[in-house]
Amino acid sequence: MNAPTSQNQSEAVEQPVTVEMNEQQRKGQQTRIWKQIASDAGVSVQQVRTAVQLLDEGNTIPFISRYRKEMTGELDETALRTIEERLQYLRGLEDRKLEVMRLIAEQGKLTDELKQQILAAEKLQLVEDLYRPYRQKRKTRASVAKEKGLEPLALWILEQHRQADLEAEAAKYVQKDGDVPAVQDALAGASDIIAEQVSDDAEIRAWVRTYTYQNGQLHTEARDAEAESVYEMYYQYQEPVRKLPPHRILAINRGEREEVLKVRLEVETDRIYQHIQRRLLKGQSPVQSWIIAAIEDGYKRLIAPSVEREVRGEMTEKAEEQAIQIFSENLRSLLLQPPVHGKTVLGVDPAYRTGCKLAVVDGTGKMLDIAVTYPTPPHNKISEAETIFTALTEKHGIDLIVIGNGTASRETELFVASWIQKRSDKKSLHYLIVNEAGASVYSASKLAQQEFPELDVAERSAISIARRIQDPLAELVKIDPKSIGVGQYQHDVSQKKLEESLKGVVESAVNHVGVDVNTASPSLLSYVSGINATTAKNIVKHREEHGRFSGRNGLKKVPRLGAKTYEQCIGFMRLPGADNPLDNTPIHPESYPVVDRLFAMLQVKVSDVGSEALKQKLSSLSLEQMAAELEVGVPTLRDIVDSLMRPGRDPREELEAPIFRTDVLKLEDLKPGMELKGTVRNVIDFGAFVDIGVKNDGLVHISELSDRFVKHPMDVVAVGDVVTVWVLAVDEKKGRVSLTMKQRN
Repeated sequence: MNAPTSQNQSEAVEQPVTVEMNEQQRKGQQTRIWKQIASDAGVSVQQVRTAVQLLDEGNTIPFISRYRKEMTGELDETALRTIEERLQYLRGLEDRKLEVMRLIAEQGKLTDELKQQILAAEKLQLVEDLYRPYRQKRKTRASVAKEKGLEPLALWILEQHRQADLEAEAAKYVQKDGDVPAVQDALAGASDIIAEQVSDDAEIRAWVRTYTYQNGQLHTEARDAEAESVYEMYYQYQEPVRKLPPHRILAINRGEREEVLKVRLEVETDRIYQHIQRRLLKGQSPVQSWIIAAIEDGYKRLIAPSVEREVRGEMTEKAEEQAIQIFSENLRSLLLQPPVHGKTVLGVDPAYRTGCKLAVVDGTGKMLDIAVTYPTPPHNKISEAETIFTALTEKHGIDLIVIGNGTASRETELFVASWIQKRSDKKSLHYLIVNEAGASVYSASKLAQQEFPELDVAERSAISIARRIQDPLAELVKIDPKSIGVGQYQHDVSQKKLEESLKGVVESAVNHVGVDVNTASPSLLSYVSGINATTAKNIVKHREEHGRFSGRNGLKKVPRLGAKTYEQCIGFMRLPGADNPLDNTPIHPESYPVVDRLFAMLQVKVSDVGSEALKQKLSSLSLEQMAAELEVGVPTLRDIVDSLMRPGRDPREELEAPIFRTDVLKLEDLKPGMELKGTVRNVIDFGAFVDIGVKNDGLVHISELSDRFVKHPMDVVAVGDVVTVWVLAVDEKKGRVSLTMKQRN
């Protein structure tokens, strides 16, 4: 038992234990943290130590990952983010340990043994378990019993004397006219104290928590079995706690929160009682039955409800981590979709009563024209809409029509497909459907109001829809990442954790691609390594007042962009047409002297960047040998050579382009076995949703993704992938299509 006896308390007061750490102890703590992170991340302690030092110096993860490879042993962004997250947790854990020890020491109850237990704790939960007996509690049955002076009786019972006379001992505490009028009252109070001590025992709580997680069953049932809801599969359901998949946990939580489901956690208690009894019982004693009864009371009344909350909290936390991970990976794939360059696009924000808002944008995203048509119910002005579409197409030379997938999308698609088929140039005119999630959020934002103050919300939305296909990254960064619907249960997870993770994803994507500093919006620039919103606005303001930047050095003149910010951001800034061609590559200016020495050895000039002659010379290099001659690390030289081989390269262009359509596919057209091309719209725990050109995306269940075993759908597909699928089944009534990626003969 962790609760100290009166004798232990006395010793603790006489021999106080210090809480403060000396320099040697602090270094030991730091080393423990490094070793723990190294073990968790699967990297060396030296890599962790270097990464932590770089992070503490204010370097960003994209910068460290790209430009400090030699120092970290080429840790990628994923490993660095893991290190950063674990560092924050473990430092917070150490701070909490010191706080807990200080609070216990103030009570005069911090012993060396307890201090060592706290210091050795690897999880915050264990620290809180150890602190539990000393935490200031609200009034409990045990605290009331202690106020009545019954704690010595409880401690005497726990000593378990072989010749104990329980009633005789309890009678010593009876006060006929006081708070303890009878022997039974004394024994009941002592039992309450023992029950609370059982509940406060850190080892017991840890064991029960683990046992419950490993052996518990989660039961769900309907509050109203007759009511229809999306939770019907959980109306009479049970599954082992440790086997519940994350998406099911979050669905059950939501059903409980919406008061559709009742949820309970059940576990066999015999082994729990046996474990606690082995810990407390010392041998044969007349008081054993009282202790056993107190143990059962402590478990049922105090431990079980608390542990159920903790276990379900742990389940939810793991489920949230998985949901956030899925959302993050889907978002990254969406942000890195290949841009469609050089096309004049007609964006369509579909609607019924208020009409479809149209926006024409040129190849650079500049708005050229705005219109509204009413081809959908209740107006059905098909002929008028065709006239407007034709006029816009001929006036601006429209190449592509992009339709948002929201309300009235299906009817609008039918109209557009029919109109294209009537045209003589139908082979050169295409359309596609894009996920418009978040477009309305952007169009009503302050940013959109500043960009298009004269337009209404729907017109701005049509522009956003058009731009999403031209440069998904540049447009989607204007929207709160949480509003982009490519996850599962994103509204049921910790919004703070979700926001932090998604911000990291957007930052990673932006820096992976690089940013044209002469055209980028403040929204896009604010995600560049080291740049905050204020500095981003200052860059745009400087550009507007002084003209285009002719080189990277010009950014040094931007207010609030100091030396450290310049170091962090400049490698991710691109300047097409700059005086120095290196300014349009990912090569950091700190490496320009290395490039100069390399060019001298190869007998080429900086003006040769991009030429076939330079590419041939670079492709024949021995990187190891050249790195030694240039006195630079091999990873850095490898990145330099790659950047020189493909200057101005956009990594997104290596991905498959989206599917352009000219005609619509109806649900009734689908037949089992039909082969189709589709685009993956969302990936979740149990499969992937694929846009095959019908109103609703088809589902490829995880079991149909491959002939081999698939642990998770993300191991096979990603958002934006163009895949070949075969129709398994069509449910016209529910509008559902089941697909497979297993090749059919």
